[in-house]
Amino acid sequence: MAISSMNYLLIILLVFASASAQAPEKRTCLSRKSRCFLKKMVCPPQCPSTNPHSPKAKVCYINCDSPICKAECRHRKPNCNGHGAACLDPRFIGADGIVFYFHGKSNEHFSLVSDPNLEINARFIGLRPAGRSRDYTWIQALGILFDSHSLSLEATPAETWDDEVDHLKFSYDGDEVAISEGYPSVWTSLAEDLKIERTSSKNSVIVTIREVAEVSVNVVPVTEEDNRIHNYQIPSDNCFAHLEVQFRFFGLSPEVEGVLGRTYQPEFQNPAKPGVAMPVVGGEDKYRTSSLLSADCKACVFSPARVLQQEKSMVMDFGTLDCASRAASGYGIVCKK
Repeated sequence: MAISSMNYLLIILLVFASASAQAPEKRTCLSRKSRCFLKKMVCPPQCPSTNPHSPKAKVCYINCDSPICKAECRHRKPNCNGHGAACLDPRFIGADGIVFYFHGKSNEHFSLVSDPNLEINARFIGLRPAGRSRDYTWIQALGILFDSHSLSLEATPAETWDDEVDHLKFSYDGDEVAISEGYPSVWTSLAEDLKIERTSSKNSVIVTIREVAEVSVNVVPVTEEDNRIHNYQIPSDNCFAHLEVQFRFFGLSPEVEGVLGRTYQPEFQNPAKPGVAMPVVGGEDKYRTSSLLSADCKACVFSPARVLQQEKSMVMDFGTLDCASRAASGYGIVCKK
């Protein structure tokens, strides 16, 4: 009887555990530009939710760019060793997977990505110890322009680092945005084309510009170990809080520019020298902007008015369509009575 009772209790526990386990979510791809548009995807068992209860859990990502329209598991914080990453002093990984460094200059701004409908600039901070020929630099802020909107995201200065203090500051179209501390706080623009989600209670967010880009951000200090290894000579009153970022883009044009953006050009040849420990690329004069939210670098191509004009030119005046003519067939149009 004792054995039977134990087996009965074990069965009850297993049934309860199975019932309490979260069933994988079903989500629909809503990207009109994707071949997966309106197709439903089931989250993998390893990451059953698009909004997990724990910030450390993997998230279900609805990958509208998947050739087989399949959801996948991802970490939401930046992967500094992944494509589209910009971390450390600054170390970039391009679309081609090649690592390169772009040092820029302290207290200046540079275009990371410039496309007709997207501009992403970075403000560099840093210092130059005596005897150095260049600045040590880190990315302190991002300025993002899309359509007619602007977003700035900054790591606030700090003398010493405290994990219990949030070091992120946001502004949208010139107005400061307050996002409650704690996971998973979310802020969404009125048009719902911009979403900022905390991926931990403090200092980590993911920014999503609908059908344009996704930016994972983490705020970190220059650690004592990094200071010792690289001999940065960081002063005692500034921990140089900066950003670790990773970008994902949806539908960049072939003419995309910028320190990182140019690596997404179809015919791009990376000038970083292979086999070099720290391959440094130039382009300061080419990609320098006058401010965090300006698209005035020599190579910048940001022009939302041009994008709007192109979209208007693609619209057919259906009121003048002649259904008796076979000429309309090339547009995939079927006329019905």
